[in-house]
Amino acid sequence: MKQYSIAKSRRLRGTPYTSRIEKQGVTAYTVYNHMLLPAAFGSLEDSYTHLKKDVQIWDVAAERQVEIQGKDSAKLVQLMTCRNLSKSKIGRCYYCPIIDDDGNLVNDPVVLKLAEDKWWISIADSDVIFFAKGLASGYKLNVKIIEPVVDIIAIQGPKSFSLMEKIFGKPITELKFFGFDYFDFEGTKHLIARSGWSKQGGYEVYVQNTKSGQKLYDHLFEVGKEFNVKPGCPNLIERIESGLLSYGNDFDNNDNPFECGFDQYISLDSEINFLGKEKLKKIKSEGIQKKLMGVQFDIKEISLVGSLDLKDEKDNIIGELRSACYSPHFKKVIGIAMLKKPYWEASKTVKVEINGNFCTGNVCDLPFI
Repeated sequence: MKQYSIAKSRRLRGTPYTSRIEKQGVTAYTVYNHMLLPAAFGSLEDSYTHLKKDVQIWDVAAERQVEIQGKDSAKLVQLMTCRNLSKSKIGRCYYCPIIDDDGNLVNDPVVLKLAEDKWWISIADSDVIFFAKGLASGYKLNVKIIEPVVDIIAIQGPKSFSLMEKIFGKPITELKFFGFDYFDFEGTKHLIARSGWSKQGGYEVYVQNTKSGQKLYDHLFEVGKEFNVKPGCPNLIERIESGLLSYGNDFDNNDNPFECGFDQYISLDSEINFLGKEKLKKIKSEGIQKKLMGVQFDIKEISLVGSLDLKDEKDNIIGELRSACYSPHFKKVIGIAMLKKPYWEASKTVKVEINGNFCTGNVCDLPFI
């Protein structure tokens, strides 16, 4: 496949670490929240193997924050998500599907509660800040909404705990999953969360002091040599195996949280008020007609740049393949698909056409691992 370069501009921003990752050998970018997000450092399979065994440093500054502060901040954040945040605690992260008035997904961020009147919404790839500002204006809420200067560094992989302990000491290993606290690096406090877009374990550093963050980035590589540290990025193979869903790829604003398996984050029986609540009640009552599932095909490669129709044995379209890759673990192609009822049942047979050839696969549950 022919490769094309990305033209950088003020409209397509780099990050404080862009010059560093380019010296370290980034081989592909994608665009995420109008920013450059590294997509590969050479072979995806090599990076996948390294991520599962050692530790990687990721430039994920494209994971932007929407800061909501003020007297009505909690009211606005709750209005945006179907998850009940009434008992949320300062110092915790919460996975929160954001939905519109039709009950369809707008984003699936992690929400950080910094104070009773201050929140960060750590967003996937969509313009949540304008959605929040529109709601605040329409509901006349007393809030201030900005995109703060926060450029995340992720430290991911099984050896991430040893690396971070070497820099920040034993207390950082005692952080609970989706907990965060402030840790000192050469006189600068950094908010660090036990989180990240992999299932291999690790941390995310929410860098507000750019110069200190750049020093920390370099220091992680200096002291991480004994742990075989390497630059990396969210890995397609690892995230599909782990069932980590991607907004804009696996689901979008045409899908609702029930269809995407987010049932545990939908609070319909509580007294909380959120956008699209009545629509979700109706959807739950009537039942969904499509659902995200896993699929497996006994082939060795696939290059997916858009959705592919999935068909039954009579060539009826029964869904679409939305993300896929070759899995070294399963030694076959695996993918995430939106399937119509009743074809989402595990072990159902599906067909897909790849490069003019039909191949047969099976439906399975998510996650794969």
